[in-house]
Amino acid sequence: MTQLTGQPTTDDDVVHLTVPADGGYLGVLRTATAGLAARLQFALDEIEDLRIAVDEACAMLLAIATRDAELECCFAVTEDALTVEVTVPVVPGATLPSESSFAWKVLTALTTAAAAQSADGRATISLLTRRSGY
Repeated sequence: MTQLTGQPTTDDDVVHLTVPADGGYLGVLRTATAGLAARLQFALDEIEDLRIAVDEACAMLLAIATRDAELECCFAVTEDALTVEVTVPVVPGATLPSESSFAWKVLTALTTAAAAQSADGRATISLLTRRSGY
């Protein structure tokens, strides 16, 4: 979980959630995102931006997920930032939207950094948001 922050985290600073890869469960991830961001004392606008970014990242992954897949979400909390990594198994040959797509423009506008990778039949989108003032 040091990919975007460059800061190591301890196990106490990492929250793992796994939900069915179904849009009906995204509210759980949005709520967890808001709760953790509030714990870091993010401003209300920052919390809402991060919730929207997590929702968008999950929507991109759900579009290429295998049937009956599970969406794994890992939240890493550091002193001034929240990193969210969402991973899902994908159908063979599936690709994430390009970084020039509207979806990626949304992610990069709403977060400090966004990255994606695909390997071994799984796709991961990582989002980093730093608290304002840092």
